Amino acid sequence: MNRFLTKDFLAGLMFVGFGGLAYIAAFTDLSRYFGQSKLALGTAVRMGPGFVPQMLAFIMMALGAIIAISAVVTGSERIEGGKWKPIVMVTLGVVAFAVLFDPGNVPAIVSWFVPGLARWENPVSGLLPALIALVFLAAAGGDEFKWGETAIMCVALAVLCFVIFKWGLSMNIAMLNGVW
Repeated sequence: MNRFLTKDFLAGLMFVGFGGLAYIAAFTDLSRYFGQSKLALGTAVRMGPGFVPQMLAFIMMALGAIIAISAVVTGSERIEGGKWKPIVMVTLGVVAFAVLFDPGNVPAIVSWFVPGLARWENPVSGLLPALIALVFLAAAGGDEFKWGETAIMCVALAVLCFVIFKWGLSMNIAMLNGVW
């Protein structure tokens, strides 16, 4: 049982699970519950929109299986317990980023659970609020959280994102929806 409570084995299971979830969400009849229809695969010569995602899902599941099997055979470092705060805070940060980045994400996520819900938009959205929420929530998961350092990190990342995405790549990303 000790070989199944190792970091490598559980990481391998995680890869298999995420690969399986990606496959189910995009290529089975359950894809309608994820807000989309099944992706067309095409052939190796004329690839459809689902060809590369399906191959990536299979590669992720295969690598996860290899990692998990090698962990059982060779053994690895046991997993530590009781470190839930960083996991929860980083996960909340990623969810907050997804919700705040695009004003349509909230109704799309809610419509998964409540079909037929009227569309509405998130009033505070854009790259800037999403980035601030992500950085502060992820930093709050650490043991040495400091408001000043985290605020400086937010400013530096906001400037870097503006330079790269808005100015450098000329992407149509709202920094602050309705304002900038």
